[in-house]
Amino acid sequence: MKKENERVQSMVLGDVEVIRVVEWHEPFLPTSEFLPDVGAEVWKDNERWLAPDHWRPDSDRTVIALQSWILRSAGRTVLIDTGAGNGRERPGMAPYFHRRQGDFLDLLASAGVRPGDVDVVVNTHLHVDHVGWNTVEADGQWVPTFPHARYLIPAADDFHYGPDNAYGNGAREVDRLIYEDSIAPVHQAGQAVLWDGLHRIDEHLTLESAPGHTPGSAVLRLASGGDRAVFVGDLVHSPVQILDPCRNSNACLAPEQAVASRRRILGRAADERELLVPAHFGGAGALEVRRGSGGFTLGPWAAFGPKGRASASG
Repeated sequence: MKKENERVQSMVLGDVEVIRVVEWHEPFLPTSEFLPDVGAEVWKDNERWLAPDHWRPDSDRTVIALQSWILRSAGRTVLIDTGAGNGRERPGMAPYFHRRQGDFLDLLASAGVRPGDVDVVVNTHLHVDHVGWNTVEADGQWVPTFPHARYLIPAADDFHYGPDNAYGNGAREVDRLIYEDSIAPVHQAGQAVLWDGLHRIDEHLTLESAPGHTPGSAVLRLASGGDRAVFVGDLVHSPVQILDPCRNSNACLAPEQAVASRRRILGRAADERELLVPAHFGGAGALEVRRGSGGFTLGPWAAFGPKGRASASG
């Protein structure tokens, strides 16, 4: 886990302040379970830079960060993804998400953001670790955490994980629980905005569909001045997927579509020098991507500073 003063970091891209809020940064699933397409030799050959922020060789576990991103853009506060939430029934997902008690709202406060300050919530997709703080419990009911916000929800995910498609075709009971406590209350409050394809938030920020990981998985593109970034959610979980975009995680519902989206977004990030900002990268959290022989290589990592002004390195 990062030290307290490292869990809220910031940088400025053009006219947009980007604040990183890290709930936790810990070993997660074994590599063979989380990224089954990635051979053991890939981890070993890249141990020098994968360990310890992305891989723990002693236990052969991936390392991920549970984190959110706050964008102060065009006079508004935009929150990208909302972590796991507190007090949720997530059977089969202990110890990471089941009945979790974390300090996310305290971290937001230390970044200078109160729930009532958030104007827009972006859920890049509707998995457990991206929607949990959409709501909080009040008087025995789940209600939106951010009372003045519009919640931008991919329409394809809302259909797939909602009652119309019987909560992800009933494949996992937990998907019904996630929808009922973290998505349905937002609809009931009239704060949900469903979108598909492209959705412009303001002059700097645009949402774009990138399906495969889930039916509605999305990325958020930032363009301000000469700076560019793309917040890619779960398009990639580990830097090894940049080296070989054909490698999916165990959670990609449509593997071939996920690979196609990954290649497309990584290619554009390399060509347009967009800072790549995945949902779960530890360490510096974001990096540039370069085209290599037949694929991609890692460029400079970002330079965030604790609550201060910083810029991308390189």
